Amino acid sequence: MKNLSRRKFIRTGLAGFAGLTVGGPGLLKLTYTPEITVDRVKLGNSGLNVSRIALGTGSRGGSKASNQTRLGMEKFVEIAHHAYQRGIRFFDMADSYGSHPYVGEAIKNLPREKITLLTKIWTYEDGSDKNIPVQESLDRYRQELGTGYIDIVLMHCLMQGGWSQNRRHYMDGLSKAKQDGIIKAVGVSCHNWDAMVEAVDNPWVDVIMARINPFQSLMDGTPDAVKELLGKARKNGKGVIGMKIFGEGRHVSDGEREQSLKFALTEANIHCMTLGLESIAQVDDAVGKVMG
Repeated sequence: MKNLSRRKFIRTGLAGFAGLTVGGPGLLKLTYTPEITVDRVKLGNSGLNVSRIALGTGSRGGSKASNQTRLGMEKFVEIAHHAYQRGIRFFDMADSYGSHPYVGEAIKNLPREKITLLTKIWTYEDGSDKNIPVQESLDRYRQELGTGYIDIVLMHCLMQGGWSQNRRHYMDGLSKAKQDGIIKAVGVSCHNWDAMVEAVDNPWVDVIMARINPFQSLMDGTPDAVKELLGKARKNGKGVIGMKIFGEGRHVSDGEREQSLKFALTEANIHCMTLGLESIAQVDDAVGKVMG
């Protein structure tokens, strides 16, 4: 298959790209160039270089399960290893997805220094009886992953402003873990405009995960407003990871897929994106389309 420039790819369309969020018979006919692999990008001032695509493990995730874990261990490991060979060496997890043991199994025979591990910790306001020592949670995460350190830990799904005042328990715990070398970067996963505005200017934050697509689906503001805010985050040195690139599967027509990917690559002010891939065909399609 002749390599296409990114600009030409965007012009010619994205047949089969729905496979990034939903399956489709068109994926069975995909061809790809195996030597094409995902490139790496500098993630703001976090000190990390990551693959432009992260393998998301939380599609329809919650209650310690997701579409990825429901594939079963053997199938997940097969997909993860194939993704690694195609240059996807960034794993996006969360405690609530139940995906730590799956990623741990997938990476146990891979060179740790070539892999970026991101996970998320669910948080409660200070004073909640649900709070446990952050170190205890991180020790469990590392045991589940079979690793001595985690590259990025985010406070998960922040849905209101004021988090920097009412979640000091977690911020202090994560800062201590960063100081001790247990984690390399900290930040937030935002599901609210005020929470994201707060993150952009907060010096504690190394990395922001934000919902971004051109259709304002499951987003925290208009596409123009969000991309402007993320542009400010980048100027402030934050690493920015895009999620909900296709509105969690709500926009999968040919035109919508083309518009979504073009927006993510050229306008959204993100460094990289997380995609909930669920098959080898979807991995190949994602790599081919993003890097073509």
